[in-house]
Amino acid sequence: MTADFLVIGAGVAGLRAAIELSRAGEVLVVAKDTLQESSSEYAQGGIAVAIGEDDHIELHEQDTLAAGDGLCDPAAVRTLVEEGPAAIEQLIAWGAAFDRSGGRLALTREGAHSRNRILHAHGDSTGQEIARTLYREAASRPNIRFRSFSAITDLLLENGEVCGALVFDEATRQYTPARARAVLLASGGLGRVFRDTTNPDIATGDGVAMAYRAGAEISDIEFVQFHPTALHLKNAPRFLLSEAMRGEGAWLRNASGERFMTRYHPLAELAPRDIVSRSMVKEMSATGVWRIYLDLTHLDAAFIRGRFPRIYQTCLRYGLDITAALVPVHPAAHYAMGGVRTDLDGRTSLRRLYAAGEVACTGVHGANRLASNSLLEGVVFGARAGAAMREWAGKALPGSGSAPEARFPCAAEAEVRELAWHQCGILRSVESLETAVRRLSEIAAGPNPEAGLDQHELRNIHTVALLIARCALARPESRGAHYRTDFPEKRPEFQLHSIVSKNHDPSFR
Repeated sequence: MTADFLVIGAGVAGLRAAIELSRAGEVLVVAKDTLQESSSEYAQGGIAVAIGEDDHIELHEQDTLAAGDGLCDPAAVRTLVEEGPAAIEQLIAWGAAFDRSGGRLALTREGAHSRNRILHAHGDSTGQEIARTLYREAASRPNIRFRSFSAITDLLLENGEVCGALVFDEATRQYTPARARAVLLASGGLGRVFRDTTNPDIATGDGVAMAYRAGAEISDIEFVQFHPTALHLKNAPRFLLSEAMRGEGAWLRNASGERFMTRYHPLAELAPRDIVSRSMVKEMSATGVWRIYLDLTHLDAAFIRGRFPRIYQTCLRYGLDITAALVPVHPAAHYAMGGVRTDLDGRTSLRRLYAAGEVACTGVHGANRLASNSLLEGVVFGARAGAAMREWAGKALPGSGSAPEARFPCAAEAEVRELAWHQCGILRSVESLETAVRRLSEIAAGPNPEAGLDQHELRNIHTVALLIARCALARPESRGAHYRTDFPEKRPEFQLHSIVSKNHDPSFR
């Protein structure tokens, strides 16, 4: 199987890159599940862009830098906010139907934004609308072909360069090498590393794990954002309750019915997500009841049903009317700020390998992502990566290459995810992180010629959990989404990015 360009992942970043690549050669887009199953599809709140009359890109830039807690790459942030408006115009030209009010694009506000700058579609289905638009545009390009239900298990290397990837077909248990002149990782997030997550089941950190095994540099992987408000009902999924709900006026209440966020931050419910999540943990610990309640009952019921139709209907299926009852919520793993280290054009530390979207670490998000910047990052940096990859057009196709030996952990997935949740979660300490590193390192691994997709995913979950634990242990401070109870303050000497690779322990630069 050959193509000029291989795109791993069919979310917003992968599709946008594929469109950009289609003018330079044949593009193969590979998806682990259906072409519609990606984290992009679950992005409810919206996409942030400075297009309001009272807004400008400098304000968006300032808000992003502030949320990133000293670790954003200023050049990456500037690129995001400057190229954002044109990226939105392009999506609209391709048919994206963002919600409007009185003929104008409707803008709302989310946590840590100083202006109303969040575009949304169909109320709470923004990611789905953007992905639909990009897929339709990509499918219209004759140079782009798709392959679904095909997991990538490892990258192929030839003389230290990436020359393709191994494609695994779960139905036949067959591995097929896919050769390409350049490869893009756009495989999404890693939420399933943790017990509780808002991410889809496919978010097992595959891109980070396979890039690490190939020798690429991984950066800031210790920074994992826990979304404060995931539905917390017995026998219900940890369904995301968008931050836009708090942007529209919803309150958080503890088990005693008290609003508590005003005690922790002047922005109350609209404080940065890491602060809200930690505040919720403190409240739950103080009351002994391990849930918080999201209160929308003081808001207009018709407005809520129209603004959040997907959330309303989902909760209703589990017997909960969010317009009339308090909604039990709990933080859950949501977004990885770190990932495969790239430059502003998606280039990684390995030749011919690029990354975009959540799997990448561009430096845009720093230590804590500003709400609704992720979809914009996928669109902007997906396009940039696709444009940069065109430099390999017409170059000789590299050799067949080889993949690292596949060794599979002898452990239950639930055990690894519980360990990550309890030892590497919202609150961390030297004791918890050392426990995680020790126990994860002790898990034996060996070959398994009969391995299915679940074993490959466990292999990646284990790899990423250990990377998070090692890098979190190496960072003796609290910054953004990384909170150490034994080092609760920021330390100026650690206002640096963590870097780890297969042959080098975590370091900072």
